[in-house]
Amino acid sequence: MRTQIPGNTSIVSDRNLIEHAIALLSQEVWCWGRDILRPKGNYLLEVGFQRFEPPASRKECSSVYSLKLPGERVVVLRGFGVFYGDPRLGGIFLPRYEFRPLYTKCSELNQLPWLHADLPELCFPTELEREKCAALTLDLIDWIRSYEVKIAETLGVEYRQSTLVQWDNGERPVIPAEDIPREWRLLGIAIAADLRAMLSDHYADKSEVS
Repeated sequence: MRTQIPGNTSIVSDRNLIEHAIALLSQEVWCWGRDILRPKGNYLLEVGFQRFEPPASRKECSSVYSLKLPGERVVVLRGFGVFYGDPRLGGIFLPRYEFRPLYTKCSELNQLPWLHADLPELCFPTELEREKCAALTLDLIDWIRSYEVKIAETLGVEYRQSTLVQWDNGERPVIPAEDIPREWRLLGIAIAADLRAMLSDHYADKSEVS
């Protein structure tokens, strides 16, 4: 099943914005897994990610991939979500099957996140933290968009299309390969357009999570 925003339609007006964002992120995590298994070589390693193999005590877990960015920022990819940290703002973890950024004052991980329990204490942002959480979320979205732009420029849209063949099982939403960078850009625009309202509604009456 394909979900697509046609022409010049903006997802700002889409009442299913969160559902669309979840579908986009879940598909992206799948694509990262395919990029690791690329027949011509692990693409994540080619673009600078560091791979951490699981220790014997966590042999059931997949490898952790971490990328250092300018300004001491970091992106850490897991099958269950993505962590993004910036020393100026703190960090967020974006769960794969929710579009609900969880905030931490920590911009770095003290231990590798083999499991969700290995992540630092994560909270729904307070009133004072929402601006930082929003900025981190928008930065992460822009990083994902730029990653997909680079995929298209270096490996071609045909490559990304090939990684989605098995993803398209007739039940999951599929964002066409040629639209992925645009969809991430539009998502960022939609969130930035009404950030405060979105976070206020989304986190209303939520308590701390671990």
